[in-house]
Amino acid sequence: MLSNLFIVVAVTCESHLHTPMYFLLRNLSALDIVFSSITVPKFLVDLLKKKTISYNGCMAQIFFFHFADVFSLSLMAFDRYMAISKPLHYVTIISRGRSTALIVASWMGGFVHSIVQISLLLPLPFCGPNVVDGFYCDVPQVLKLACTDTFALELLMISNNGLITTLLFVLILVSYTVILMMLRSHTGEGRRKAISTCTSHITVVTLHFVPCIYVYARPFTAFPMDRAVSITFTVFSPVLNPMVYTLRNQEMKSAMRRLKRRLGPSKKEIDAMKSRLGNQN
Repeated sequence: MLSNLFIVVAVTCESHLHTPMYFLLRNLSALDIVFSSITVPKFLVDLLKKKTISYNGCMAQIFFFHFADVFSLSLMAFDRYMAISKPLHYVTIISRGRSTALIVASWMGGFVHSIVQISLLLPLPFCGPNVVDGFYCDVPQVLKLACTDTFALELLMISNNGLITTLLFVLILVSYTVILMMLRSHTGEGRRKAISTCTSHITVVTLHFVPCIYVYARPFTAFPMDRAVSITFTVFSPVLNPMVYTLRNQEMKSAMRRLKRRLGPSKKEIDAMKSRLGNQN
C-alpha cells in the first residue's frame, strides 16, 4: 500500500511525470490502495480475533472489490497503443483533458458494474448459518449462502464478470501483440523504453486478469486452489504492481529517489547530525 501511495505522490508532485501514461499509472495505484484496503486490514484483524463481518460490511467489500481495476488496465493498454501507433498525433489525441475524461469514464464504468453486482445480491434470502468460505466477501461465496435456487443468477454473474473480464483480457493481449509487432521496425533507445513499458504492463495485466478469469469465468464450484488464487489477486497483485512499474522504469525510480530526499534527510545530513552530536558529547 505504501508503494502505491508513493507512486500517487510522486506523479502528483513531479511535473515531468504529468503525462497521460503516468496519470493512468497514478489512477491504477489509487485503485490498488482502495482494493487492498478492503481486504488486507480485515484479513489481518481476523488473524487476531474471531472472524466476523457484518452484512453491510460484506456488501461494501463486494462493491469496492469490483470497482474499476480491469477498466483502468484496459485504458493503459489503449494509451500505449496510441503512443506507439500514432506517435506524431499522440499528444493531440490523448491530451490531459481527454485522459482525465477516460479515467472518469473508467470509474463510472466500475461504479455501474459494482451497482449491478449489489443489486442482484441484495434481494437474495439468507437462512444461515452464514459462513463465508474465504477471508473476504465476493460474489461466488455469497451466492453459496443463499437459501434459494441461484442457477440463473450464477449464469448472469458469470456473463457479467467472467465474460467482460475475458473479453477485455483478449483485447488487451491483441493490442500488445500489435504494439510489439510495430516495435520491430523501431530502433534505438525509444524502442527499448517502449518494450520495457509494454512488458511491465503485460505482467501486471496477467497477474490481475488470469486469477479473475479463473474465479469468475466458470461455475462457482469450490476447488482446492481457490484460496491461493484469491490471495494472488487480492494481496499479491496490488503489492507487485508498483514494484513491476518502478523497477523497470528509470523515470519512476528517479522520481521516487527525489521524493525520498524531499520527505526525509539524506545520508549526508544524517552523518552530519551524528557528527555534531558526537562533538557535543
